[in-house]
Amino acid sequence: MNKPIWEPSTERIKTANLTRFINLTNERCGLKLNTYGDLQKWSVNNIADFWALMWEFSEVRASVPYESVVSNLDDMLDVTWFPGTRLNFAENLLRYRDDRTALTFRGEGQEAVRLTYAQLYDKVAHLAEALRQSGVKVGDRIAGFMPNMIETVVSMLATTSLGAIWSSCSPDFGMKGILDRFQQIEPKILFTANAYLYNGKVYDSLERISSVLGEIPSVEKVIVVPYTDTSPDISQIPNSVLFTDFLSLQAESEIQFEQLPFDHPIYIVYSSGTTDKPKCVVHRAGGILLQHLKELMLNTNMKREDIIFYFTTCGWVMWNWLVSSLTQGASIILYDGSPFFPDDTALFELVQDENASIWGTSPRYLSTVEKTGVNPIGNYNLDSLKTIITTGSPLSVENYQFVYRHIKPDVFLNNISGGTEAIACFGIGNPISPVYAGEMQGLGLGMDVHVFDEEGKSITEQEGELVCTKPFPSMPLKFWNDENNQKYRSTYFETYPNVWRHGDNARITNNGGLIISGRSDATLKPGGVRIGTAEIYRQVETVEEVLDSLVIGQEWDNDVRIILFVKLNEGVEFNEALILKLRNVIRNNASPRHIPAKIIPVADIPYTANGKKVELAVRNIIHGKPVQNIDALANPDALELYRNLKELQD
Repeated sequence: MNKPIWEPSTERIKTANLTRFINLTNERCGLKLNTYGDLQKWSVNNIADFWALMWEFSEVRASVPYESVVSNLDDMLDVTWFPGTRLNFAENLLRYRDDRTALTFRGEGQEAVRLTYAQLYDKVAHLAEALRQSGVKVGDRIAGFMPNMIETVVSMLATTSLGAIWSSCSPDFGMKGILDRFQQIEPKILFTANAYLYNGKVYDSLERISSVLGEIPSVEKVIVVPYTDTSPDISQIPNSVLFTDFLSLQAESEIQFEQLPFDHPIYIVYSSGTTDKPKCVVHRAGGILLQHLKELMLNTNMKREDIIFYFTTCGWVMWNWLVSSLTQGASIILYDGSPFFPDDTALFELVQDENASIWGTSPRYLSTVEKTGVNPIGNYNLDSLKTIITTGSPLSVENYQFVYRHIKPDVFLNNISGGTEAIACFGIGNPISPVYAGEMQGLGLGMDVHVFDEEGKSITEQEGELVCTKPFPSMPLKFWNDENNQKYRSTYFETYPNVWRHGDNARITNNGGLIISGRSDATLKPGGVRIGTAEIYRQVETVEEVLDSLVIGQEWDNDVRIILFVKLNEGVEFNEALILKLRNVIRNNASPRHIPAKIIPVADIPYTANGKKVELAVRNIIHGKPVQNIDALANPDALELYRNLKELQD
């Protein structure tokens, strides 16, 4: 067995929330659990007891108690959690109303803006009243095209306090990316900032909003947050009003939180597939609340005195996870901009200046700063930093070593892995166990995670499919506009009946840890942001020079980079001008994240006999892996065009 790269101190173990929870479990259930592994095994064998204890331990606020914890536990698609209870998601996030800082906004080149818990509650109260007066009711969709700023959090809380559903995407999305998402959910109200900042530049948002509004007729009002301009011109936006003008002048001192069932929808997030528009994943209030309470309290060891900074946009579910930190009364740092502006040390300076105790980042970021020679240890005061969280792609052994050698020797490195579909973790760390380089410390509590071989048998120390064999509270309620749950079923339950197949290649280690090696399906995941190949195909198809195309993700530099192969029309020359044209079309109509790292001309695109592009087969070829079912291809010789391409070596 490898030696751990970090071990918690006796004091850290003694004072951990997780230790208190283990003691509670032992007391209530007459057990003698000692380790995280003991608790995890007990939790998946006693699902109802575990989640009932978590509800009690985290002090969930509910106006009506639940009648039972779970029914139909044997049916993934028909399970019911906490029937009978009534609660409100926003009420649980706004349980504190004192003068401790709730939110700090730090934008590129902007003065820090801070809001206390009392001020946050007051702002939410006024916005909720304004939305109520505008006719927003239970079940309405409210959309955000916003930077990661205070007004975004306020808007989400006001929305969910009324029982409406919040959905957001990053402001760097192009018009097509916006429409592919918001057209499907038909929002009543749209929040936007006038612009956003990235790498020292200002990018206008109002022009894009003006262009797409005509194609989203459901929008009755556009609320514009002044960001880079205190008085932006919104005359070109129909039915628009500035955020400050929209706020109700009169509001009750107590927010009237709509009391709703556990399964009431609060979020719609977007998980991209390979053959269609992004799937609109609907998440339930109680499930997200309980999962986040578990992960924040037990796995992250978050407490009232903590200050958390997670680098994320509003288009990634880590934003939703981050905002749930309000349940703990912690202080949240919101950041808008590039992680490398004005230089490669920007985030370390922010952690130092704000005394962050919990910092969320990505393996890609760690690899980049290591290559640029950044050496934070000794150059920045990181005494406050207790925990570093990473997600988005597999964390390499080298990443672990960089953290402990060049950032901080005594820090809890919590590598996590989950998904948009759960807004929760299948693999996760904990503050009372050793950290081994290259692997997550363990599996999620209450998450019956396994790795299956090709025959559907659970295996360890072998690579296979990551699955979850029992229901968990934060499973999607449904996909929006998905009749009879057809898309939902085919996405997660088609391979193994009544078993959640997540689409990751993984290995469970003898340490009880988890190693993710990459995506097992064709969904792209550069930097941890899931992108469906169909989103790129739709843009490439508009370029007249291109006859056909194929997109895959290549594992590269501890991350995934997007590779676009193009088959050109006869007589078309492949040159830099065409590359630039393709990149601009993708950037302007999807987002900068959709831009391929490499665009490579090929003579043919391989297809199955029934007309489907074989992305997985091409991906296996370029990674030197065997290709299955070649006989099913209409043109199997085309696969050889992708083998040992020199363009993919750098």
